[in-house]
Amino acid sequence: MSKQTLNESQKECLRALPQVGRLLEGEQYAALIEETSRHWVTQLLRDESELLRGEILAGHTYAADTLEALLLERVHIRSRERRHGLLKRVINATGVVVHTNLGRSPLAKRALERVVEVSSGYCNLEYDLPGRRRGGRMFGVQDALRQLTGAEDALVVNNNAAAVMLALSAMAERQEVILSRGELVEIGGSFRIPDVMRTAGVRLREVGCTNRTHLRDYEDAIDEETALLLKVHQSNYVIKGFTKEVSVEELVALGQARGLPVLVDLGSGCLFDVGDAFQVHEPLVQEVLRAGVDVVTFSGDKLLGGPQAGVIAGKKEWVRRAAKRPLARALRVDKLTLAALEATLQIYLEGPVAIRAEIPGLSMLLRDISALEVVGRALETELSVLPSGVTVSLVPSLAAVGGGALPSATLPSLQLAIDAPGFDIEAFDKWLRARQLPIVARLDRGRISFDLRTLLPGDEHHVCEAICQWFDLDSK
Repeated sequence: MSKQTLNESQKECLRALPQVGRLLEGEQYAALIEETSRHWVTQLLRDESELLRGEILAGHTYAADTLEALLLERVHIRSRERRHGLLKRVINATGVVVHTNLGRSPLAKRALERVVEVSSGYCNLEYDLPGRRRGGRMFGVQDALRQLTGAEDALVVNNNAAAVMLALSAMAERQEVILSRGELVEIGGSFRIPDVMRTAGVRLREVGCTNRTHLRDYEDAIDEETALLLKVHQSNYVIKGFTKEVSVEELVALGQARGLPVLVDLGSGCLFDVGDAFQVHEPLVQEVLRAGVDVVTFSGDKLLGGPQAGVIAGKKEWVRRAAKRPLARALRVDKLTLAALEATLQIYLEGPVAIRAEIPGLSMLLRDISALEVVGRALETELSVLPSGVTVSLVPSLAAVGGGALPSATLPSLQLAIDAPGFDIEAFDKWLRARQLPIVARLDRGRISFDLRTLLPGDEHHVCEAICQWFDLDSK
């Protein structure tokens, strides 16, 4: 490997990089050391010095006499980030409701309150208060899930991939599982069903073709090695045209005839029918269980609107077998998840009015376009004070459900678009994301806009304030 050749400017910058020991003795770092610790500031200085050195070696040029001030600024920024945490609330103005990169579905207020209540002291996580003895940690969510889905029993783990893996392991370990080739799905982060099955210790037997699978394909594949029939809901894509798939009812009938259990993975999971609003039907957990399926797995967040979790629901025999496996302990959820999920499920038990009003993700999905127009017109009025030449307009758009659910659903929405002569969109977008309360806007074809469907109540005021600040005006 050849030695890197540096130009004179790079050499000068490297020579001008201040020594950490000298900086620590300076007055400009005294207050920060007093607020935190000398060790804290020393590590920050070392980290930022190395980053700055790397930038110089990569060809970035700086005035040598500005390096000390630049380093001080960066250390203060990094200190604030570390002390307040890198994980923070953001405003979602992208138009993707269940946004995986932005934490998927926001929790209901009632769920947040329950988390605070349960975690602020001790709680009866595994304690039977009436009996004064050890209890089960699932008792609260189990009862709610039984009532909502009609399942005989239920188990909650840390996400749906874990739920599928644990269910497969309990139902068919070291044996064969039959699955249609058209259902070999890949979810976010390149996690694929065949990989999950392999990790669960089961053998995959593919049947049918990508676009067409018939009942006879399953029938012909069943032999003495077969332990389970698996169906995976194609929740994040749609196959159109010359297609055929075996229904849940057909698969259940075949399983009963051959003495084989049936497992259905619904992916995002839905307990409330939102599909009719978009001319698309998403299978409900309770519908699938009523069809006679032995076990259903689904997510606790996404369309359900609770915390990240995976649910195994169905016949008591299989759920309890899954709960007894050592893997179940490795995948179990904590008191915070259980508290949030139980509170979310209680909202569902209260019925449609409470669901529409209190589950934020569903409220966004079911929001009428006229309600978005009211918010949009109010924003237009507030932003009428912007300098001449700045254009604010409401533009019809299509939002997305997101989260690997309802890929063909149409969500009419409105965007608040901003434009001006010489408007540096990239700089504005970067500034929005660097704010104390970051705003993630929608970038499309050289235009930046704020989709109103994914704004939570009150978010529109922060959007208005940000736009006004960018154009050097005070928000009214």
